[in-house]
Amino acid sequence: MEVKKKDIRALTKEQLREFFVKQGDKAFRGNQVYEWLWQKSAHSFEDMTNVSLETRQMLQDNFVINHIKVDQMQRSSDGTIKNAVRLHDDLIVESVLIPTATRTTACVSSQVGCSLDCKFCATARLKRMRNLNPDEIYDQVVAIDNESRLYHNRPLSNIVFMGMGEPLMNYNNVLKAIDKITSPEGLGMSPKRIVVSTSGVPKMIKKMADDNVKFKLAVSLHSAIDEVRTSIMPFNATFPLNDLREALQYWYAATKNRITYEYVVWDGINDKRKDVDALVEFCKFAPSKVNLIEYNPIDDGEFQQANSKAIDMYVNVLEANNITVTVRRSRGKDIDAACGQLANKS
Repeated sequence: MEVKKKDIRALTKEQLREFFVKQGDKAFRGNQVYEWLWQKSAHSFEDMTNVSLETRQMLQDNFVINHIKVDQMQRSSDGTIKNAVRLHDDLIVESVLIPTATRTTACVSSQVGCSLDCKFCATARLKRMRNLNPDEIYDQVVAIDNESRLYHNRPLSNIVFMGMGEPLMNYNNVLKAIDKITSPEGLGMSPKRIVVSTSGVPKMIKKMADDNVKFKLAVSLHSAIDEVRTSIMPFNATFPLNDLREALQYWYAATKNRITYEYVVWDGINDKRKDVDALVEFCKFAPSKVNLIEYNPIDDGEFQQANSKAIDMYVNVLEANNITVTVRRSRGKDIDAACGQLANKS
């Protein structure tokens, strides 16, 4: 019977060093291999050119590198790139490169499908198959960094966990991936350039605060009225707004970091003055920023973007209450790469 090989990137550097010592080799060989795996993003043991052929064969006999493969890349008319990423078990996730004049941002996925049930999001209609491993998240970032250099002539500058899945439902693996992304032994990116967006899992927001994470937090809010939010995000019945606000207060007390709210205004759902007043009240406990996001339809017509008067009302009322607000235009709509559209349609 064939012995199943272990994923080598599941090992820590210390475990790799111990493995080589047990093989009768020097511990520093583990450092070399670790550098190939993370800093140089080696796709195969053959790439490890400063490691002997005999050692490479021994690694081949014992381990695999479960590297992702960009199955299909689509380029939008606005420069956005969407990758359909094939995982080692043939499941597919999507990630997106979003360019602007001053930065390139990677929007990465954390789950195959999603654990939650937001009615306006195409990804939520997919069954959650599994969580992504840290190396699978890391590989998405490496692939987008390469595309940023190739197509936009500059390295990746920012990362948002706003792709497929709820990051806080894959907390440990997301943190391990960010650790590798920010480590000098990995990609060396600043955690301040990373935003983890959650639909609001109170217990895990508190855990992030306790763990003293250095990245930024965004909350996909969309309504500060419980009945309205539950109607569009049914899990809100389990994690109601009072619990979410308490967790965010805890987060702010621990981190003193401004909270960003992602917010779509829909026609006939949350486009009234009472909706914006509730949002203002919800924001009061801590410095906050509201990103008003353009809605990207997912075919069925139940959700429609509110008209410009409603958007203007939100902007005016928020600004009058000293809450920072930006209106974000969607990118990559022509290739289904915009917010809420990731559903493996490519």
